[in-house]
Amino acid sequence: QVQLVESGGGLVQAGGSLRLSCAASGRTFSSYAMGWFRQAPGKEREFVAAISWSGSRTYYADSVKGRFTISRDNAKNTVYLQMNSLKPEDTAVYYCGAGRDSGSYLYTRDYTFWGQGTQVTVSS
Repeated sequence: QVQLVESGGGLVQAGGSLRLSCAASGRTFSSYAMGWFRQAPGKEREFVAAISWSGSRTYYADSVKGRFTISRDNAKNTVYLQMNSLKPEDTAVYYCGAGRDSGSYLYTRDYTFWGQGTQVTVSS
């Protein structure tokens, strides 16, 4: 069992930056792939970024590539999402997920455990 708690969301102006954190409980954190997804009002949850269990592989949605960076610190049981050059269309609730590293990272079905989400609002 893994419990996930996101933090770091907030209100920021367009062009600004935020860093989200996702702290995980459990001794098996380092064996899980981790992903960030987001959900805007009236829309489905969508993939943002993912990182393999070792941190050697990262994946990004085209909409955030070059602006967002995912990283993890297995010693701290934490995964991060550094978000730069934020746009109003990045406004959403951001969720982190943990799942067995199967080599597939882009879909919600790839993740077993989810956090409660953190709100990110980007004003124009």
